[in-house]
Order: sequence, then C-alpha cells, then structure tokens
Amino acid sequence: MRNSTRSEVDPFIVMDVMEAARKAEEAGRRIIHMEVGQPSTGAPEEAQQALVRALENDALGYTVALGLPALRERIARMYGEWYNVDLDPGRVVVTSGSSGAFLLAFTALFDSGDRVGIGAPGYPSYRQILHALGLTPVDIETAAENRLQPVPSDLSGLDLAGLMVASPANPTGTMLNRDAMAALIGATQEAGAAFISDEIYHGIEYEAKAVTALELTNDAYVINSFSKYFSMTGWRVGWMVVPEDHVRVVERLAQNMFICAPHASQVAALAAMDCEEELQANLAVYARNRQLMLEGLPKAGFSKIAPPDGAFYVYADVSELTQDSRAFAAEILEKAGVAVTPGLDFDPVRGATTLRFSYARSTADIEEGLSRLRSFMENR
Repeated sequence: MRNSTRSEVDPFIVMDVMEAARKAEEAGRRIIHMEVGQPSTGAPEEAQQALVRALENDALGYTVALGLPALRERIARMYGEWYNVDLDPGRVVVTSGSSGAFLLAFTALFDSGDRVGIGAPGYPSYRQILHALGLTPVDIETAAENRLQPVPSDLSGLDLAGLMVASPANPTGTMLNRDAMAALIGATQEAGAAFISDEIYHGIEYEAKAVTALELTNDAYVINSFSKYFSMTGWRVGWMVVPEDHVRVVERLAQNMFICAPHASQVAALAAMDCEEELQANLAVYARNRQLMLEGLPKAGFSKIAPPDGAFYVYADVSELTQDSRAFAAEILEKAGVAVTPGLDFDPVRGATTLRFSYARSTADIEEGLSRLRSFMENR
C-alpha cells in the first residue's frame, strides 16, 4: 500500500535521543536528562484533586468543540491579569495541546501549497505539520544580532501567506520585545499574510514579561498550552485565541477533527489556573537552574550561547567542537551519561553545529549534569 508524499516528514530527533536514553537506563545507567522540554513536576496538586472530584460525580463525556465555557472564561480572565488585555471568552478555543492548535490554525488559515514562514532555529514540528498538510514551510534563517528571532527585513521577497513566531522561543529561549513584535505584525499585515504567535512558554520568563500579540492586535492567532508553565505536558490540553470572525471556522474544523479536547484534562486545567503559589515555586526552580547553566556551561566549554530570556533551554553554538551535532550528542550520552538534543531538530542548515540543553529537571540533576559535562569535556 502506497504512502502519500505528505507523510514523508522527518523524525523528531529529540524523541530518538529520549529512546536512546531510555535504553541506557534500562541497561542500568543513570542518565541526566537535558534533552526534553518537559517540566519534571506534575500537574498542580489542586488540579489533580479537582479531577478526582469530577471523576466521582461526572461521566466526563464530550464537551462542546470550543471547550468548557468555564475554562474559556478563565483563560480570557488570565489575559487581563497577565497583560491587561480585555479578551472576549468567545474568541478562546480549547485544543488538544498546542499541537492540536497548530493543526487547526494551519488548516483554517492556509490553502494547499501556501508558503508559511518559520524562524530557524525553531520548533521542528511546525515544519513537519505544515508539510503533512500540503503547505510549504519556509525557513527564515535568523541572525544572532537579532537574538535568533525573525525581523521584518527577513520577510522580503518570500511571498508568504503567513508567519509563525515563538516568544519565548524553542530552542533558544529568546523573546521578542514589544517593538520587535509590533514590527513583525505590521510587516505581515502589510503583506496580506496571517500572523500566528506561539506563546506556550509564557509564564516562564526571568527578567522581563513576555509580550502577547493580543496586546498589539486582534488580527492574529495566538496559541498557548498548559504543558509548560502549568506543568501538564501529558494531559494534552492547550488553547488558542482567534479573531472573532474566525471562531465559527475553527469550531467547524475542531468538531470534525477532534470533537473536543479531553474533558478530564479541561477540568484539571481549569483548577491549575488558580494554583499560582505552586506554579511560581516551579518557576523559582527554573530560575535557579538557568543561573547554574549560565555559569556552568561556559566552564564546561560551551560558551557561545543564545540569551535565554524565557522557557527552560540554552542553545549553544558548538561549531568549534563538532560539525556533527547528532554524533556529538550521542558521544555525550555514551561517555557522560547526559542526554542533550542535536540542533538538527531545529535548524536543518546550521543545526549540525548546535546543541540544545534543557534545564527543566530538578536542580540536583542540573548540578550533576553540569559536573558530568565538565568532566567529559576535560577528558575529551
């Protein structure tokens, strides 16, 4: 039986690294995980208890396609609390993780063959989802002087139907300030292109608050998730905010593609939004880990790093150490017992000379991982 050409997507290399790390652990080794962008903490305690109560009293069947009304209202209220944005809950769509939101957004906004710009380095699944939908991903090679974020001049001559940006970004952790975000929104609107803002790392910021595109325009798709700040990766629940006249379009797609996001996850997500004390305690761990990484990675020989304004990653230029980041990551795993992600996941052109280090795990793990990396590099 034949396969479609649309199905010919590249593997998500970090998942291959995770599998290699799992096999090493199965063989009895202790591996320090710096490869995966996943909080080491679980869902907030009250979120778990809310689900227990719901399971005792509710069959937890389908919800409406746009999500539980109470959750949509609470998400809208969060935009007032975090950004002073007055958001109509009717524009909020609860999704099956941010991945479900990407599928809905790309399907709602673009026709087959449309060209959609994505920053490189950037989250690899943007590229693969676009390809699988019959769209054309256009890598925008970002520059260090622009904090590895796109700028309006990068868009010239690309004939884009849309632009996807992420701030804080994966893998770099860099953010767009208000002026930079406004400039990109203006450039896409001038070109008649759609603007999509991936904001799933909002809440995980250190020295400045991230800017939401909704502070600047209503004519954008904004995507977020409960996976990162709310520590609910495996629950597969996220949301997006769309222009008012796009809600029914997205609703029809969601009804047919997903029916709804998992009811149980929506119940837990609603409770998680009021667990600020626990969530801020998690953020304090990331902040401590970030400082350890900024001090420890250069001591281990990884000194060319992007400025991690948010998220929980450090992206390092290792061109002086290797021209094959995949082989280098495998060597680090084998000899140091530390799992890291090759940059090829994020940048097909320049990723052979970069690595991503995640500091989402416990502080003790980060300290041990840095010690192992330093020893490995000293003896390499």
